[in-house]
Amino acid sequence: MTLTLDNRSQNKELSLTQALQQIQQLNSKIAVLEQQHLSYVHQQQNLIAAIAEICVSPMQEIQALRILIYRGEGECRQYLRSVLVKRKKTL
Repeated sequence: MTLTLDNRSQNKELSLTQALQQIQQLNSKIAVLEQQHLSYVHQQQNLIAAIAEICVSPMQEIQALRILIYRGEGECRQYLRSVLVKRKKTL
């Protein structure tokens, strides 16, 4: 009887230890994801500021924001570069 209780106690302790380790791993992953999210938000804020600075017409700004939303950051930056190149050609 005592041996059975000891085994049950050990099994419960092992289960709790494993659960605690899993919680710690999840917390670490959450912290990494939160940091990545903050970095992403910061990059997007910088890009939106660049859109406002580079685009000279509201239509260009709308187009840049549409590209950012639907196609992503890379294509938006490419569009902004093309706007700058066109502006330099007209000057």
